[in-house]
Amino acid sequence: MSKIEVNTVAPQCGTTLTLGESGDTVTLGTGASQSGFGRTGTVDWQTTPKTATFTAVNGEGYFINSGSALTANLPAGSAGAIVAFSDYARNFATYNFTINPNGSEKIGGVADDLVLDVNGQAITLVYVDSTKGWINVQNAEDTEIGLVPAYVAATVSGSGNTLTTSGDYKIAIFTGPGTFCVSNAGNARGSNSVTAMIVAGGAGGGARSSGGGGAGGLTVGQSIPVSATGFPIVVGGGGAKAPGPCAGSTAGSNSTGLTFVGLGGGAAGSQGPAPIGQPGGSGGGAATGGVGPLPGPNAGGSATQPAQPQPGQSVFNAGSPGGSGSANPGPDFGGGGGGGATSAGTPSEAPTPTMSDGGAGKDVTPFFNLSPSLPNSGVYAGGGGGGVGQPAPGRGGAGGAGGGGAGGFNGPPGSDATTNTGGGGGGGTGVPGPGGNGGSGIVIIEYKFQN
Repeated sequence: MSKIEVNTVAPQCGTTLTLGESGDTVTLGTGASQSGFGRTGTVDWQTTPKTATFTAVNGEGYFINSGSALTANLPAGSAGAIVAFSDYARNFATYNFTINPNGSEKIGGVADDLVLDVNGQAITLVYVDSTKGWINVQNAEDTEIGLVPAYVAATVSGSGNTLTTSGDYKIAIFTGPGTFCVSNAGNARGSNSVTAMIVAGGAGGGARSSGGGGAGGLTVGQSIPVSATGFPIVVGGGGAKAPGPCAGSTAGSNSTGLTFVGLGGGAAGSQGPAPIGQPGGSGGGAATGGVGPLPGPNAGGSATQPAQPQPGQSVFNAGSPGGSGSANPGPDFGGGGGGGATSAGTPSEAPTPTMSDGGAGKDVTPFFNLSPSLPNSGVYAGGGGGGVGQPAPGRGGAGGAGGGGAGGFNGPPGSDATTNTGGGGGGGTGVPGPGGNGGSGIVIIEYKFQN
């Protein structure tokens, strides 16, 4: 190895001095420093963020993790000195970052502090001379922070409506009209969708050996995207019972929420001129046949609850037809059961023990995380039982699981359906033999609000 020891190296002629050949690397010895060459514009970034006031070192860059306003003191100014700073926490707008120029030195020609107050701001300063001091050679504003989890946030309005919390979930229960008001739609990293169940009002039961009311249509949707807006909620009322023969019951009313609709239950037939069960979310049961031109048997109403496909969503729709009424004379002289969410109403001439029973409702607890909090144990939209007259063998039709009212037997009126289940009212017997009122509907919305 050759070694040259001199104090000064000067060109033999001209003003250009070349060290090394093309492709060579010229290295300063360990501990040596250079002056007069200027800077390349780079710093060595220190990867431990600063959380308190500190003094910067020439050639270093710093990430500032400020939970409060803090200050960096610049090193003594020397030509070519370089420092850099970057907003680690992306909150300079909240907690301003101050850069002190070190005594009487200047920043950009001004002998005063420099304050960074833009979220995501980064700056590189190079010391030039005593006239301008530290000069900003690069300023950036980068507020990209990655996808931070955000969650759905909402409130409910309307008398009697509630919003309860359990663990990481909230559940809104609407038993009447109101608004599901979303203030934050969340994102995919947290939550940005809801699960909703819509049940319409059930129909009233018919009169005098009549059909049970059809249950309200039921639909459940999962992964329903939401936006930050108010979603009006309508809860359908239950249909009125038939007060006596020759008068039909009333259909249930529709329920709506988010993008879904539940159709009101179909009215039940009553003995007389209107014995046929009517279509609805679930169909109404038919009455027994009359004496004369309408001996029966009479047909139950069809189910009309529509399918409601939604891209990317899991949707369950439910509605079933009502049971037919017996012929006159028949073995039970009764009306058919109203249709329920998952099964049809039983025809009145079916053998015991299922005679005239209302169709079963739907257990929706598998769709919800907060199933223990659901009213009526999470079972909705049961059909009303048919009313049975003499010489029936023992009983009126049972109301379908999910709030359906029981049918009367040998004289008593039909039973009312359970409120806020969408159940159909029970059919009546005897004279005048009124039916039972249908149950009002319900809307339930569940969402994840934290993790």
